[in-house]
Amino acid sequence: MTDTDPIDPRIQARRILERMARKGVRSLYLDDATAPVEDAAGPQSSLPPPQPREAVTMENTVRDDSSVVEALEALQAEVAACTQCALHESRTNTVFGVGTHRTRVMFIGEAPGRDEDLKGEPFVGRAGQLLNKILAAMDLSREEVYIGNILKCRPPSNRDPQESEVRCCESFLKRQIELIRPDFICALGRVSAQWLLQTNATLGAIRSGEYYYEGVRVIATYHPAALLRNSNFKKPCWEDMKKLRALIDEVDAS
Repeated sequence: MTDTDPIDPRIQARRILERMARKGVRSLYLDDATAPVEDAAGPQSSLPPPQPREAVTMENTVRDDSSVVEALEALQAEVAACTQCALHESRTNTVFGVGTHRTRVMFIGEAPGRDEDLKGEPFVGRAGQLLNKILAAMDLSREEVYIGNILKCRPPSNRDPQESEVRCCESFLKRQIELIRPDFICALGRVSAQWLLQTNATLGAIRSGEYYYEGVRVIATYHPAALLRNSNFKKPCWEDMKKLRALIDEVDAS
């Protein structure tokens, strides 16, 4: 390999993980030093009935800014090297997430679209621009929250995620939540809400209930793309966002 040859992303990922391990932060991807990175995580079992839990904790990790940032960078490297499902064959970029780990809320969509696949960042197209406006109306910004998707690669033609794809990506999402430790998750759209909560209930039913994912309270609302297609969704979406803002304020005041 010459100095100008690109380094295999799997090699880059392993180097980051080995550097983290020397600092005391272990990854399941290094439990078997002979195993290739992409083979480490398998399909996840069905979720238990949703219920609140104690605050999520990180095992073997000191909770401070530097350790969390480094752990997220290591996880992002694992995602970039992932070849567990066929989506890696057609992706331009993986789309890990954007924002701050020091946040009360994570916004989670279903999967990247064309613009996100090209840029490697979630919610950057028309739907993302609308999400920015919604956040601004909530007195928030992209820099004050964390935004991601269930899938880290774009499905062909923006089709709905398949179960096998979600099972491959779910471990990445769970570890993001473990590191960020939000007080609330805002599920953007029916697909996101149904996958997170393992339910076939309608979005209307989920919006009116109280649900948890990995111990974190979930507020479900319409995807910004749905608002662009149907303006009738704007009012109920704003009601959900006001509810979320009130919950955030309640935690801040406690």
